[in-house]
Amino acid sequence: MAAGTATSTKRATATAHGGGSTGRLRRTLLAALVAAAVVLPVSAAASPDVPAPIPVAFAEDAAPRDRYTANRANLAEAARLATDAGRTGRAAKLGAMEAAGTAQFLAFDGRGRGRAVEVFGDLETADRVTVLVPGSDTTLDTYQRFRAGAVSLQQRLQAEHPRSAVVAWLGYDTPGTVSTTVLTAARADEAAAELGPFLDRLGDVSGPGARLSLLCHSYGSVVCARTGTGPAVADMVLFGSPGTGADAARDLPTGARVWAGRGSDDWIGNVPHARLGAIGFGTDPVDPAFGARAFAAGAAGHSDYLKPGTESLDSLAAIVLGTATADTATTTASEASHA
Repeated sequence: MAAGTATSTKRATATAHGGGSTGRLRRTLLAALVAAAVVLPVSAAASPDVPAPIPVAFAEDAAPRDRYTANRANLAEAARLATDAGRTGRAAKLGAMEAAGTAQFLAFDGRGRGRAVEVFGDLETADRVTVLVPGSDTTLDTYQRFRAGAVSLQQRLQAEHPRSAVVAWLGYDTPGTVSTTVLTAARADEAAAELGPFLDRLGDVSGPGARLSLLCHSYGSVVCARTGTGPAVADMVLFGSPGTGADAARDLPTGARVWAGRGSDDWIGNVPHARLGAIGFGTDPVDPAFGARAFAAGAAGHSDYLKPGTESLDSLAAIVLGTATADTATTTASEASHA
C-alpha cells in the first residue's frame, strides 16, 4: 500500500470519526466535490433533444447475433436522424460507434444521454467474460474513451487467452462529475437494479461454464457494490474508487472475490473517504481494513487503468484470467471477511 494512500486514509478517518465537528465533515465533503469539479475535464454536454428511434425490443431468448444486427440498424438510423436535425457532433460520434458495420451491441438507445452495451470478442464461445462498468460522465458523447479501454483490455486478454470477451456496459444514466448526484448512491441503486439481471442473462449466452468478472471504475464501483451477483461472477474489481458506501468487502452482496487498486497518480486518492447521511461513500476500498485483495496499479492516473502497456492493465488482465496474486496480508483479510 502506498504511503500517500495510507496517509490519505488516516486523514479521512480522523476527519470522519475523530474529534472534528459536523461542520468540518461537511466542509470535507464539499471539498471532495470541488476537487472532482476542478481536476476532471468537463465532458461534452449531453444531447437530450437529439431525435433518435425507439430502442429495439427483443425476446428474452434472442441470440446475440440477432441483437447485434438489429442494434446496428437502430444506431445507423439514430445517426441519420441526428444529421437531419443538424446535430452533426452527435451524428459523428454515432458513426464512430457503428464501426463500419462490425460493432456488436447487445443493447443500444440513442435517446438523451444514451445507453449502449457493446461486446468485444465472441461472447458465445468465451469462457472468460469481463463486464466493464463506467463512472461519471460516460454518455454517447464520450463513449469512445470508454470503448478504447474495453478494446485495450480485450486485446490484452486475447494475447494470452483467445476465448475471452469484454462487455462495455453503459447500461445506466451516469451522474455528472460536476453535480450533486455524483456524491450519492441514487444513480448506483438504479443501475444495480439493471446490472444484476443483465449478469444473470449474460451467463446464459456465454460459453459453457464461463467465468465472469466485474471491473468497476470510479462511480461504477458504487454501482457494482450494490449489485447482487450469482455464482458465475468470480471477481469484482474496484479501481479509481471513491468508496462503495459499505464498511467492508464482506458487506457487499456478492460471493465473488473483491479486489481494489489505485494508481499513484490517481487524484481520487486525495478525496476524503467519509460519509454524512446519504452523502459520500465511506471506507476507502484500498484500505486493508476494507478487506479487499490488493492489486498493483502502478502510476495510473484516474483515466489510465486500461491503457496499453500499463501495470494496471496487466494486473486487471491477470485477475480476469485467474492468474493474479494479491498481497498476503490483504488476501488474508479478504478471505476472512468472506468466511
